[in-house]
Amino acid sequence: MLNIQGRRVGLAAGGMRRRDFLRVGALGLMGLTLTDWLRLEACGQVRKAKAKSVIQLWLNGGPPHTDTFDPKPFAGDDYAGPFKKALATNVPGIQVGEMLPLLAQQADKFSILRGMTHPSNAHETATYIMQTGTLPSGDLVYPAVGAVVALKKEEAGYKGILPPYVGITSTLGRFSESGFLGSQYRPFATGGDPNAKDFRVGGLVPASGVTNERLAERRSLLRAVDSLARNMEKEGQFQAMDALQEKAYGLILGDAKKAFDLSDEKDEVRQKYGRTTFGQSCLLARRLVAGGVPFITVNWGGWDTHKQHFERMKEMLPVLDKGMAALLEDLARTGLLESTIVVCGGEFGRTPKILQDPPWNGGRDHYSTAFSCVVAGGGFKGGMVVGATDTRGEKVKERPIYPWDLSGSLYQMLGIDPHSRLPHPHGCVAYVTPVAGGDVASGGLLTEIM
Repeated sequence: MLNIQGRRVGLAAGGMRRRDFLRVGALGLMGLTLTDWLRLEACGQVRKAKAKSVIQLWLNGGPPHTDTFDPKPFAGDDYAGPFKKALATNVPGIQVGEMLPLLAQQADKFSILRGMTHPSNAHETATYIMQTGTLPSGDLVYPAVGAVVALKKEEAGYKGILPPYVGITSTLGRFSESGFLGSQYRPFATGGDPNAKDFRVGGLVPASGVTNERLAERRSLLRAVDSLARNMEKEGQFQAMDALQEKAYGLILGDAKKAFDLSDEKDEVRQKYGRTTFGQSCLLARRLVAGGVPFITVNWGGWDTHKQHFERMKEMLPVLDKGMAALLEDLARTGLLESTIVVCGGEFGRTPKILQDPPWNGGRDHYSTAFSCVVAGGGFKGGMVVGATDTRGEKVKERPIYPWDLSGSLYQMLGIDPHSRLPHPHGCVAYVTPVAGGDVASGGLLTEIM
């Protein structure tokens, strides 16, 4: 049994005890022992890297699986509410919620993970579990997948003028994404609103009325001051400062800023994504992928719908539908989908049964027992469903998928060895796919769609 936030959590069938887990190492989380992995490598079944970048559409607060990618229109009014039908997609046998008609026509490009599950209904803990692919422990605060990707890309020689890990428009806010890797691997948050007429990279926006020429003058003055200070300080410290300065000024004045400039896009393209913050964030993510950024998170909050759930869904789901469908279509049209993973989901789902009593009056609560995520591109097959829930969407009845199964699969497709070690400032043993203390369960890598 594992204790998380005061709850004792049992193992699913096939779960591993601590002594077995420590024997096989981190691969036990993915249903593979080291011997299994080496055997697959020898047979040529371990796939070479297909993905270069990841776009994570993070629906902060927890999107409702039964209203989106696992519809249950016949579960009754207490479960389905006003959503009484499911939409057929362009893949026979696969249906999505009635508020997602555009994504229904893109279903051949993505696969739905309907067996997602983990043990925490608390926002902070659930976000940590989903973002890091591990359970919390008292020993190590693990980095998010995006931070690990940034590190590994840097080790592989990433020299891009854009930051390797970008958050549009903000960081997650639930925990420190860089974990023990340190602040240099935190995501660069753009700030601002990509749908705004005067959108600029947040945090590096010139004051009103300050021209590029004036900024260049300030830059020269700053360099003059720095040259004096170098006579009194160690040179190595200022070299590090110079590198950060050059990155910052490059985002304001240099070639890097072009990737953030949505005014380059035709109006019909911007309309296709939707003139919303989320829609334009998806468009910006596509531009950053084209610019070589390895990991981009589009962080969209507002999904914590304890009250006025269906009113909110009627507003938010069309925005999700339009932005995500345009992104998938654009990536496919330009050939970028082959090398770009798109993953969409949140920290958990929401209760299939509607909360009718006051003060909720038709809301849905947090629900981690069963929920859905979507993956597309980067070598993942489209037009498939992995896992299944019962008739009301309350329990996983087929093929449970744990967060570490998903993160391990992402690493695999990116060519990152999931059982390699990460550097730790105090020399602790830490793996890319982490060893989570206590009892763990796993459904295995997503081999069905890899």
